[in-house]
Amino acid sequence: MREDYEVIIGLEVHAELATHTKIYCNCTTEFGSDPNTHCCPICTGMPGTLPVLNEKVVEYAVKAGLATNCEIARFSKQDRKNYFYPDLPKAYQISQYDLPLCKDGHMDVTVEGKQGNYKKRIGITRIHIEEDAAKLIHDAYTGDTLVDMNRCAVPLIEIVSEPDMRSAEEAVAYMQTLKSILEYLEVSDCKMQEGSLRCDVNLSVRKKGETKFGTRTETKNLNSFRAIYNLIEFEANRQIEELEKGGVIYQETRRFDDVKGIGYAMRSKEDANDYRYFPEPDLAPIVLSEEYIADIQNHLPEMPHIKKERYVQMYELPEYDAEQLTNSKKIANFFEETITHWNNPKAIANWIMGDIFRKLNEAEIEIDACPIKPKDMAKLVELLDKGVISSKIAKQVFEEMFESGKSPEKIVEEKGLVQISDESAIKEIVTKVVENNPQSVVDYKAGKDRALGFLVGQVMKETKGKANPKMVNEMLLEILNQS
Repeated sequence: MREDYEVIIGLEVHAELATHTKIYCNCTTEFGSDPNTHCCPICTGMPGTLPVLNEKVVEYAVKAGLATNCEIARFSKQDRKNYFYPDLPKAYQISQYDLPLCKDGHMDVTVEGKQGNYKKRIGITRIHIEEDAAKLIHDAYTGDTLVDMNRCAVPLIEIVSEPDMRSAEEAVAYMQTLKSILEYLEVSDCKMQEGSLRCDVNLSVRKKGETKFGTRTETKNLNSFRAIYNLIEFEANRQIEELEKGGVIYQETRRFDDVKGIGYAMRSKEDANDYRYFPEPDLAPIVLSEEYIADIQNHLPEMPHIKKERYVQMYELPEYDAEQLTNSKKIANFFEETITHWNNPKAIANWIMGDIFRKLNEAEIEIDACPIKPKDMAKLVELLDKGVISSKIAKQVFEEMFESGKSPEKIVEEKGLVQISDESAIKEIVTKVVENNPQSVVDYKAGKDRALGFLVGQVMKETKGKANPKMVNEMLLEILNQS
């Protein structure tokens, strides 16, 4: 993006709540079933039906509001948002307009900027509850569009930020932090690939130094961090190029194709009055007592930023390690269970952030589906710490553990991988290696440090990686410095 322009970004995040039933009926919210099998006359908007609010939806929304420093409304109501579209069978959506459950909050995020990391506070305008729309399925071959009502009336919270973000990096940091908070609260599974967490990006640009916002566009339904980042880069550059040509930015709703890396307009953007909001006549206002809010506040779990500080203090981990381990509640749980079996937090953190993350990415799974369980991960680190196996062997055992799910003890026993720590056995092999490599001895004497590494490698090769590397180094130095 050009240096003389500034991008203004606000996000509207939709999080599908982890309730067992829908917001106004008893239909299940289970994902992935056959089309139109999880719907009833209420969620399909049949005439004469009446909605009944799911109490758990309010509780989850209040949890999210408290965790993001929002003011919780003691009195709020639900409203009809009127628009006609095939995925909305009632021709209106029950949402909240002027009296949302939560408002005026903020989140502090850590941004990985080009000049280093920095902290930023991003305001939250509001959090309100609403029902999801159905899903339209477009058949590219026939040109037909089908409607699946399973998602219709699944409960959502919409989290609307202030336009406080000034880069794609800040927007991604905000989304990552918000995702982490919602996971810790267990109010949403946040599976972006299933649409449980998605966001609309409101974006405009202006010349640096200007105070008035430019005309904004809204790009709908982005469901990955990469897509959010790429869309912001694309849309900011598109608007700047248009303005530099003397063109006009139109207030419009857009879509983004992350595969092709391009965005396109869908329709002109509506204003609030176009939706003809009015209070939902079939639902009573939501009235919350001080005791109700205080009880939820008192039972909030440890939030990621608090957990991160605790990891730094209690386990003496670097801030980076603590950040990586606490971004996801599942990862934090894995780490904490592992250290209950073997108390070496730094070594365990290194294995999780390195080898485990690598294997999870390759397998495209999350840590709760990891074939290696915390108890076995702890045992592997214990075997390494006690010198039973070498670091090279530990890597080999880890790979086998991930593929087979076997315990490290069983793999070590089956393959005879116990580290050789017998002094006489190692000395015999070290002496043989030195005798067979006279040129390396000459090179070492001449000050070539690589020669020592070569000799160590030869010993490890002879022992198939089983020799205790510390003993090998010490014996080689002793022999080389005597000769």
